[in-house]
Amino acid sequence: MYPATQIDLFQGWPAISMLPVDRLKQATSAALSDETIFATGLEYGPNEGHLPMRKNIAKWLTEFYETSHPIDADRVCTTGGASQNLACVLQVFTDPGQTKMIWLVEPTYHLGFRTFEDAGFMDRLRGIPEDEDGLDVAALELALEAFEQDNPITSDTVYKAERPHGKIYKHVIYCVPSFSNPSGKTMPRARREELVRVARRFDALVVADDVYDFLSWGTALGSQNSTLPRLVDIDRVLDGGPHDRFGNVLSNGSFSKLIGPGCRVGWAEGTPSFIHGLSEAGSTRSGGAPSQLMSTFVNEMLEDNFLPEYVSQWLVSEGRRRHLLLASAIKAHLGPFGVTFSPDPETSALAGGYYIWIRLPDTLTSTQVCEGALKNQNLVLGSGETFAVPGGNSAAGELHRRLRLCFMWEDEGRLVEGVERLGLVIQDILGNHLSD
Repeated sequence: MYPATQIDLFQGWPAISMLPVDRLKQATSAALSDETIFATGLEYGPNEGHLPMRKNIAKWLTEFYETSHPIDADRVCTTGGASQNLACVLQVFTDPGQTKMIWLVEPTYHLGFRTFEDAGFMDRLRGIPEDEDGLDVAALELALEAFEQDNPITSDTVYKAERPHGKIYKHVIYCVPSFSNPSGKTMPRARREELVRVARRFDALVVADDVYDFLSWGTALGSQNSTLPRLVDIDRVLDGGPHDRFGNVLSNGSFSKLIGPGCRVGWAEGTPSFIHGLSEAGSTRSGGAPSQLMSTFVNEMLEDNFLPEYVSQWLVSEGRRRHLLLASAIKAHLGPFGVTFSPDPETSALAGGYYIWIRLPDTLTSTQVCEGALKNQNLVLGSGETFAVPGGNSAAGELHRRLRLCFMWEDEGRLVEGVERLGLVIQDILGNHLSD
């Protein structure tokens, strides 16, 4: 019998039940009741964003990452979320006539492709595969060397006016260093240092989506804080620090996974010169700081340290519990069919984020499983091929056997039921194969 209720294990959103709705109401009321706050919030705001929130974000980042040097507010600007900020970064720091290539970890965040294409790089997206330690930096370096050898001359074409506050990078490298979307993999420190050195060598900007960093847990008895330095932290100190005033790494942060996607407040961190240049994007100079009013609400949740404590004490424990529940269900209902997955929160020293990355047995493909799941079980899944870089083939042989499952959207009982339905789909497909 076809289930009447749809279960969505593809949606990469936080469940409403996990979000601090009551505290957000209080924060909103407090901000709108204080003229010194709402008068600022209702203005366009400074290009860099609401200064009190930037200071509080800088303090939070310094404490969470245990940075060797304090993070100052001039290293942070407000954004309208990680996606909006990626568009602004490309506006200011790339030129289709001068920036040669966009290199993306593969599998990668699939909704980012359009942003790069809109910036003029439709035919210049290249995937670099992952290994067990995330983005394969050795493969990236070889690909960059080969590309530069075949394309030694920089085009004379320039589409954008020269601005004193910005620079144009020759390459852009996109990755999710911690709990990568979709694979859940995390780059160790040595790999991160390798990536920064490669970026410097080839005049590349690394856009690091650090949106899952706060949702960190290891084994069931492990520590929640990975203490891994971000790429932007490494760029700040490695081999004497950045090679120029702009550096080679941008950290892209967002409250979407912590407060709610509709919040549309995020932050960027880089060198002070990079952050100033980013805040000079044309859309910001015209429209003011992104999400200025909402920033005053978020700041109320930072002033009394509510949000950091909410994340560490509630979201992390909730995420770990959901991750364990989904992993257990996969072992029980899919393991007998030869399905494997990573990361396993029961055995991995480091786990977190939103997703489990499934590998199907060789007799199945993600396309047939996803189609059968929706048609016969009213179950929505994320096919691995969705996360392949357009026009590339570096991981094509692997992704068609992969599924991404999110454990943060559906209620707990529906997580287990969703896996049970997936087991029925796989059983049905394998049964048909045997009968054939």
